[in-house]
Amino acid sequence: MKIAFIEPFSRAWNRMKIALFKPFDLHKWFVIGFNVFLVGLTEGPRGSGGSGWRREHVSFREFLDSPSRVWEWLMNHPGWFIGIVFIVMFVITLGIIITWLSSRGTFMFMDNVVHDRAEVVKPWKQYKKEGNSLFVWRLIFGLICFTLFVMFIVFFFITASHLYEDSYYNRVPVAFIVWMVLVFLFMIIVTGYISMFLKGFVAPIMYKNNIRTTKAWSRFLSIFKQHPFHFIFYGILVFVLGFLAVISLIIAGILTCCIGLLLLIIPYIGTVVTLPVWYTFRAFSLEFLTQFGPDFDVFPPSEALSKGAPK
Repeated sequence: MKIAFIEPFSRAWNRMKIALFKPFDLHKWFVIGFNVFLVGLTEGPRGSGGSGWRREHVSFREFLDSPSRVWEWLMNHPGWFIGIVFIVMFVITLGIIITWLSSRGTFMFMDNVVHDRAEVVKPWKQYKKEGNSLFVWRLIFGLICFTLFVMFIVFFFITASHLYEDSYYNRVPVAFIVWMVLVFLFMIIVTGYISMFLKGFVAPIMYKNNIRTTKAWSRFLSIFKQHPFHFIFYGILVFVLGFLAVISLIIAGILTCCIGLLLLIIPYIGTVVTLPVWYTFRAFSLEFLTQFGPDFDVFPPSEALSKGAPK
């Protein structure tokens, strides 16, 4: 079996042009954009907050002691502690709601792409079971990831503290830190690939067969075991294409005297403006998946594009 990368992306690009520009229908853009907005609730840009350190230089010992000092400060300021607990609970609740909406939106947007239509209510009702199953799986997966990362951080601070205290002249355990950084990057990559496979391939298998997430994972893993490097390279290609898309959007925003950049940061409007990008990437994963046989082809058989015919 020959697995291509450029050809499915080309077909995805053609699907996007036909769906969004032939003809151009602003109403269609806003309807599909709403579905994409739901999907993107869990994929938006995450800003990095300002540093809480006021000192220019912090010793390694002070860095290791920072968690205990933060906890001690919270215990001495119960009002702040209670407020933070409420904020955390609110954020968790909001995150759960957003994940549920995004999971339902995944199938709504996919249905729009597969059938080249702009609908909200019908796919929302039709794929309720699949959307809820995806939501539960993502919720459990997120909890597992959170637990693992917390354990990783706790292990790092405890072990680094022991190594620092047991060494001569209190030397920084550089080798241990490098090793932990590599492990952390590995965890990030694995988590990223699982999330990408879930959205790009497992969800389409659920969509085609009306099955739950666990069963769809089983079917996906059956082809992943046969072609692991193709799927790994697909992830690298998507990352590169996504990076280029972001750069292109930034350049386009600057060329429009930053008006485009202002539109991008407006919720929902930014999604509609970048709809061609979202549409192409969604279609790309579907087109890539069709190469593994009719059991993984989500497009209607009557569509010429699903057979690779030029249009």
